Amino acid sequence: MEITLDKHAANEASVKIKLEEADYQSKVDAKIKDYAKKATIKGFRPGKAPFGMVKNLYGTSVLLEEINGILSKSLNDYLKEQEFEVLGDPLPLEEDSQSIDWKKQKEFEFEYKIGFVDKINVNLDQKFDAKNYTVELSDKEVDVALDNIKKQYGKMTNPEESGENDFLYGDLKADDGSYEETLSLPLKDMDGRSVKKFLGVKKGDSISFDPSKAIKGDLAEALNIAKEDAEKLQGNFTFTVQNINRTEEATLDQELFDKVFGPNQVSTEAEFLKKIKTILTENYQKEVTVYNEEQLKESLIKNHPLDLPEDFLKEWLVRANEGKFSKEDVEKEFPAYANQLSWSLLSNQIAKENEIKAEHEDVLEKTKAMIREQLASSGMGSQMEENMDMFLQNYLQGNEGKNYMQMLTAVQNEKVLNFVREQVKPKEEKIGVEKFKELLEN
Repeated sequence: MEITLDKHAANEASVKIKLEEADYQSKVDAKIKDYAKKATIKGFRPGKAPFGMVKNLYGTSVLLEEINGILSKSLNDYLKEQEFEVLGDPLPLEEDSQSIDWKKQKEFEFEYKIGFVDKINVNLDQKFDAKNYTVELSDKEVDVALDNIKKQYGKMTNPEESGENDFLYGDLKADDGSYEETLSLPLKDMDGRSVKKFLGVKKGDSISFDPSKAIKGDLAEALNIAKEDAEKLQGNFTFTVQNINRTEEATLDQELFDKVFGPNQVSTEAEFLKKIKTILTENYQKEVTVYNEEQLKESLIKNHPLDLPEDFLKEWLVRANEGKFSKEDVEKEFPAYANQLSWSLLSNQIAKENEIKAEHEDVLEKTKAMIREQLASSGMGSQMEENMDMFLQNYLQGNEGKNYMQMLTAVQNEKVLNFVREQVKPKEEKIGVEKFKELLEN
């Protein structure tokens, strides 16, 4: 057997493997002899058919099977010995297999394309363009959340006359008869001039207006109708009121406190507001933490640009996904894939250099935390701890063991990010919610 490597680019190469008859024939003969002992062929007792006949029947398939096994092992062993990092999987030249005469040839040559990156050097002493943000809530965010809670837990009423923020339920008809729909009209979504027509109206009243001009924002979203229907709402329409719906905000009393946070969790308005702010801060901080991590990753990638074999990787992605993704799909998604691949390569290198490992216990604790969060959000918190072992086992053994490997990778990446953060010490900065939203938009 002869294996040769030809680097024809900084990050792409071809590997050629030449096989002679001595490399495979003994294994092929042994396999055929084994077949002969078990084969049932018409005219012969089981296991008594001549070797030549069995070879004629099964020889080509056995040859293919043995050569593929030799190629796979030899190629993998050879690539493991190289100093560079192989990306994706080796791609066999398709024309090789098409030109082979499996019945007559004794010597074979196979060629594979590979993509790789040379040794990755990580330098954490550079300047990193990343900050570690902490969110601070203002009274505005708490007031908005409080208003939403009071409306969510409020009581629905049907007043005689409409007022601001009411919903008018009724029939919307185009004056030319081209459109008719029964729907709910939210007065809060109407502009200041148009809404005046709808204040003080009663059941049975009819109002003429142009929905496309009167309603602010997205018509389909405001009226809860299909986009194609919303496009028809231009011109003169008449709305006839069937009912008036109003939500009377809940009162800040013990009944509301218990509904929102459970019995006897808070007992005063001050405690209620404090708990709202605490929960909001925790939720926003989770989002900010994810943002901080992504910025740190981006800075690490920016400081360590990797020369990825783009053409090879795009071809590999198309072929590996067996037609699930077209070349156009891969081209569109490749920047995000390349970014994630760069982070993965850098993360693995940092872990290797600094002996950072994800331990089994780390995986268990991270998975438990995830399960607790999911169960708590679905209202099943009371069942949590007593059934935790069952939940844990079901999840980690699910998806043919892939869930465990994903959690293992997540733990290692988390440890690597913590290590990088400790080394580069990004500047701490406190920001408000509005500033955080601006950062997300940019």
